[in-house]
Amino acid sequence: MQFSEMYQPRKNNLIFKFFSWYIQFIIKKDFAAFNYNAVEIKSDSSILILANHFSWWDGFFLFYINKKVLKKQFHVLVNAENYTKIGFLKYLGAFAAENKGKDVLETLNYAGELLDNPANLVLVFPQGKLYSNHLNGINFEKGVMQIINASQKKINIIFAATFIDYFAKRKPTVYNYLQRWETEEYVSLQLLKSAYNKHYDQSVVKQNQLIE
Repeated sequence: MQFSEMYQPRKNNLIFKFFSWYIQFIIKKDFAAFNYNAVEIKSDSSILILANHFSWWDGFFLFYINKKVLKKQFHVLVNAENYTKIGFLKYLGAFAAENKGKDVLETLNYAGELLDNPANLVLVFPQGKLYSNHLNGINFEKGVMQIINASQKKINIIFAATFIDYFAKRKPTVYNYLQRWETEEYVSLQLLKSAYNKHYDQSVVKQNQLIE
């Protein structure tokens, strides 16, 4: 497989350590609280996180959770524009497709290969674009299945549903609901989408029950 080196993650320990600290700093500075639940994983398997995508913050939220709890080598699939425009992302594990067609396929296969290493975590936003935080359901692009099929399928699949509410505070609070999905022997896009949306719907119910 040939994957463009231009859009691969880069290594620079100094830059990584600074922005790892900085992300934690700005989350604590800009939010009243950051809430997430514990989730059990198989330590000898990599992690694929599937998450809703509604804000600039989303990747940083999951980066923070990985740093605090999951402790894997973080990777996130972004678009080429953000990879180029936000220069430090590549040092936090970001990778992207250079163009369309064959480049996208090679990038998805690269993500699958990352998942063959149990030390790795790959974050994917299956919607592909930014949408409102008030959707009734999450759509899945086909590329998610290409990533899974390109791997050896020894993966912890984690569903993440993130919401933000202010209530009576000046700053918003982040609520991140995590669930490890017990993978079926046969996984299809429809099955994966249905399972994720079940988790998403249950998370919405929990969120709507919050009172402050």
